Amino acid sequence: MSIPTFDKLLRPILDLAQREPVTRRSATEAMAQHFSLTAEQREERIPSGASTVIGNRTGWAMTFLTKAGLIEKTEPKTYRATKKAGPFLATRPQAITVADLRLVEGFEDAWEAGRAKRRENARQEMSDEELSTNSTATPQEVITREVAALRSDLRGRLLQTIVDQSPTFFERLVLDVLTAMGYGGSREDAAEHLGRSGDEGIDGRINQDSLGLDQVLVQAKRYRPDIKVDRKEVQAFIGSLAGQGVTKGVFITTSSFAATAQEFVARGSTTKVVLVDGQTLIDLMLRHGIGVRVVEQYEIHELDQNYFEEAD
Repeated sequence: MSIPTFDKLLRPILDLAQREPVTRRSATEAMAQHFSLTAEQREERIPSGASTVIGNRTGWAMTFLTKAGLIEKTEPKTYRATKKAGPFLATRPQAITVADLRLVEGFEDAWEAGRAKRRENARQEMSDEELSTNSTATPQEVITREVAALRSDLRGRLLQTIVDQSPTFFERLVLDVLTAMGYGGSREDAAEHLGRSGDEGIDGRINQDSLGLDQVLVQAKRYRPDIKVDRKEVQAFIGSLAGQGVTKGVFITTSSFAATAQEFVARGSTTKVVLVDGQTLIDLMLRHGIGVRVVEQYEIHELDQNYFEEAD
């Protein structure tokens, strides 16, 4: 069984709050036992790492129940069911949904009006499948999913844009990425774009020191995703390094490497070559801000429960 979505926790948490006082910690443990979660599931954390998934979803379920006036804080960090809980549970013997809570008088008013309006507008634009998924996801999970979708879309567009450029542009882009990573210092002083006849297939050279005594040679192949770099191309690159008396090289492509090419490099030799495929290249570009820019930044704050812990 997978970790239940937060709406599945509404009914058992409200039942628990009718029987005894609950805290977020005690409710989280109770839900883990109620749904027979494995030790691994109990420890699974949300993407930010700030809390466990079950703890995060328990917290949101308690927030929704509080907004509906079905549980209330009776003392620091402690909640109990209100008088409204009994009649509400009696009419919903099987489960409680977010839609049920929206019918409770005062629930919508408990949320900030502007945010509720924006959420409703978004709901109207969603498909039935999207609406169903979002109704069982916490707001934080919705944000995480949408950010992941934006990143995935950007990665695809970024890679396609690179493929659409000229080979010369790609060769220069590769040098920009490597120098941004700290190889060779500055782009102007340490990186040289070659990529011309007589260069033995070498597209760039990076000086690791000011005198150029230690160099890294670069090969850049702008291929479509379906064309893999094979062993022969990697072997030829290593031969070029040896011909120029260099022992370090980086082979970068927009596509990927055939298994035979990876195995050949993994065998090891006096020449050290690193293979960078298209997805790794995109990772490096995003990490170092090459070809992309930040258009929006948001901070999401979470209550620091440790701050409010009373000293023993």
